[in-house]
Amino acid sequence: MCVTAVESRPAGIIGTSQSPTHRPFGARVKAFVALTKPRIIELLLITTVPVMFLAQQGVPDLELVLLTCIGGYLSAGGANALNMYIDRDIDALMDRTAQRPLVTGMVSPRECLVFGISLAVVSTLLFGLAVNWLSAWLSLGALLFYVVVYTMILKRRTSQNIVWGGIAGCLPVLIGWSSVTNSMSWAPVILFLVMFFWTPPHYWPLSMKVRDDYARVGVPMLPVVATNKVVARQIVIYSWVMVAVSLLLTPLGYTGWFYTAVALLAGGFWLWEAHGLQTRAKAEVTGAKLKEMRLFHWSITYVSILFVAVAVDPFLR
Repeated sequence: MCVTAVESRPAGIIGTSQSPTHRPFGARVKAFVALTKPRIIELLLITTVPVMFLAQQGVPDLELVLLTCIGGYLSAGGANALNMYIDRDIDALMDRTAQRPLVTGMVSPRECLVFGISLAVVSTLLFGLAVNWLSAWLSLGALLFYVVVYTMILKRRTSQNIVWGGIAGCLPVLIGWSSVTNSMSWAPVILFLVMFFWTPPHYWPLSMKVRDDYARVGVPMLPVVATNKVVARQIVIYSWVMVAVSLLLTPLGYTGWFYTAVALLAGGFWLWEAHGLQTRAKAEVTGAKLKEMRLFHWSITYVSILFVAVAVDPFLR
């Protein structure tokens, strides 16, 4: 898909290089940290560490937890930096990405590329040498899937981009389990599927909010190519499947009453919000009254609550 630039802004000229006097050291450090998208990585770690407690059925080795978190941050940070390198053309045209380091010129494209590749190499070696090689390959696989499959292949070609591209964000669940056991089991697979079905109804409300940005650069996010009614219906379908899958851990013997209660309550509130969004979409409500961001913000709270329950449950059985 060819992307045509339809507007320009001074801060968004690709390849802009600022002089050293305009790129102070402190600002440069912040810019490189921003390349890793720390807020997104926080969410990935929230899904990694609790699974380690579940795998251990108690408190895992704290040094192992620290190494896994550092390796996970470096790996996800490398993937995010490479994502910004590839998407620097459209980032310059989107309001929500206009202040990213490559767009402002605080970091050059070459610096970003070297930085991303370096983090990928270091994180893989750290996992392999300090944790185990199964976790290392899973980590590298997540990075390559996000950069190559999602960013380079799917994102600009299909409205299902976030559905399949979201697989990269599900793999930290498997990494958390493998870091403790050096093996796989049905428990992390179920949680992987929870995150898989969580990702579209998590991201589509945000895409509804910023659909004009995506439309401007020719990225076919579902809200760009479909009506709010269609998007809301898809959100409800994925939400029901997600909640149903989240309840499979208990009958399979991995969790007890505490996790089940939390999953039911949190999942029930999620479905309430999803159906509320669908009702407003059917009524052709638009603008601020659509309140699509309520589900987006709740989705982050939901996954945090659910995975805290995963970590706490072993102590209550």
